[in-house]
Amino acid sequence: MNKKGFIFDLDGVIVDTAKYHFLAWQQLAKSLDINFTEEENEQLKGVSRVRSLEKILAWGNKTISQDLFDKLMGDKNEEYLSYIAEMDESEILPDVPRVLNLLEALDQPISLGSASKNARTILERVNLKSNFHAIVDGNDVSKAKPDPEVFLIAADQINIKPEDCIVFEDSVAGVTAANTAHMISIGIGSKDVLGHANYVFNDFTEISDDFIKSLINN
Repeated sequence: MNKKGFIFDLDGVIVDTAKYHFLAWQQLAKSLDINFTEEENEQLKGVSRVRSLEKILAWGNKTISQDLFDKLMGDKNEEYLSYIAEMDESEILPDVPRVLNLLEALDQPISLGSASKNARTILERVNLKSNFHAIVDGNDVSKAKPDPEVFLIAADQINIKPEDCIVFEDSVAGVTAANTAHMISIGIGSKDVLGHANYVFNDFTEISDDFIKSLINN
């Protein structure tokens, strides 16, 4: 059997933590009398915490001191972590365990490549940490997607050449990073948004076992 490397993003691919980021940012914006909508939240996906707060302040036409800025960033993370602490296996997105179990049965190396600094905690909460041979998260990288650094490190840690890796991603920047690394990119989401991926599926329920096997044998 061929060996390919399968690299998964976390947020929006394995679990949906975007809703928790939204709730935490919304609470922060409310404390500053800024209205924060889901449309604006979409613009923060894959954006760093510092840059996100800068955008929210700009939308609300607000200027704050550096001390308050730093405090609010800490508050936002605490709020987000309080939601994560309540997560369990019910939060895993449909059919992700089936695909992970298939890859394990076929003896394929599996790695996580996520910008989230809380990736290990989340995987522990939803009981999937043991499914991954390597975990590369926001603590391990210096460059954010669309830079391919996170995926190149993930490939290296499972000893698979980049061109033999397959990446599951839900963001434009993530698909671009996978393509730049010369990996096969599989977009999870809308074709309108992720049309630059090699393949696009709405979610894992559309990804058949045969499709996974064809990727391995290709």
